Amino acid sequence: MGWNLVFWLLICFPANIALLASTFYQVLILSDLESDYVNPFDASSRINYFVLPEFIGQGALCALCLFTGHWFMFLLTVPVTCYHARLYVKREHLIDVTEVFRVVNAEKKFRIVKLALYLTVLIVTIFRLTLIAVYYLGIEDDDDLGHLW
Repeated sequence: MGWNLVFWLLICFPANIALLASTFYQVLILSDLESDYVNPFDASSRINYFVLPEFIGQGALCALCLFTGHWFMFLLTVPVTCYHARLYVKREHLIDVTEVFRVVNAEKKFRIVKLALYLTVLIVTIFRLTLIAVYYLGIEDDDDLGHLW
């Protein structure tokens, strides 16, 4: 098994699923807060619990794509990583309990955009994983793949 297949199957795919699930959970919590199903303290503490691990995971995934030479994935993930770094440096990465209702719409829109980006990255990862798996399984003959395209 090649290192490229290990990279896509054991590193990128689980990391993308974790980032997608974390962001989806944050959007759900913000929707519940908007509908008044959860109080502001619980909502902000649940979201803030996932913020730093998400930033670290996104930065690690971006750095791995840079160091392994996967330029398209790196260029796809670097804007979110830079935005996360800017939020962390300015100390605006956590949601404040007292201002959560004022920023709920902006935070929800930001997380929906991140959700769309993570979904795009997941689709690219699945596509690359499929191509690498087909290559390593030895089904790269043109006659065998002619019916797939």
